[in-house]
Amino acid sequence: MNIIEGIWYYYSRFGIKGASLAIKARLFNSEEIIEVKRPGIKFPFYLRCLTSDIVVSDQVFVDLEYDFQLKESPKVIVDTGANIGLTSIYFANKYPDAQIIAIEPENGNYEALKKNVSPYTNIRTINAALWNKNEEINLIDPGRHGNCGFRTDSKESPVDNNYPVCQQIQAITIDKIMEEYQLVSIDILKLDIEGAEIEVFSTSDSWIGKVNALIIELHDRLRPGCSRSFYNGSNGFDYEWQKDNIVFIRRNTINSTEI
Repeated sequence: MNIIEGIWYYYSRFGIKGASLAIKARLFNSEEIIEVKRPGIKFPFYLRCLTSDIVVSDQVFVDLEYDFQLKESPKVIVDTGANIGLTSIYFANKYPDAQIIAIEPENGNYEALKKNVSPYTNIRTINAALWNKNEEINLIDPGRHGNCGFRTDSKESPVDNNYPVCQQIQAITIDKIMEEYQLVSIDILKLDIEGAEIEVFSTSDSWIGKVNALIIELHDRLRPGCSRSFYNGSNGFDYEWQKDNIVFIRRNTINSTEI
């Protein structure tokens, strides 16, 4: 996208103010924040100019990537790979009675997440990465998808100088989340974890039966084997369908619980 196309992109979505902020961010290499108000969304949220925030916002609120129907309204939603919180906000407005746990490992995204969800009393946040062990792991920037493309890796893995380690982060398992928040079941589990599907679903026996619906973006293009691990570790669901790169699976009935 050239400069003129970029300016038009921001103008078409956010008006003159949005285009001006984008120009300022490009000219001065500064972080400029756009306040966004959308119909049907209770509170405004904030996007960082010239980042993947804009694309993610379009995916969630324009393309409606996570628009699907359940037989019953969910009471517990766990949003892993929550980025800056836009999917959690979408769910909080669609299911205002649900309690939502939003999990994001990268520090900059996590600060934006906390700001965006702060008006919602039903959203709680965790600064961690979903994994198959409760341990410290590496966060890696492969430079592919801007602020939404960070990957996780074990500290024992060989160092790849092409993909620098951004930070060392705490990893958390589904079992640990359920224990800490006293969950009997999870009505919706959303995962966008950039290839960590391999680890997470390699040891899912203890918790997969407690998940009523699951939404996942698979990342075989980044790490071959993600789909195999996911399907091997997610048996027992009654329905499956796909929308673009996102897979939805759910059971016939929901056994809801509360946080």
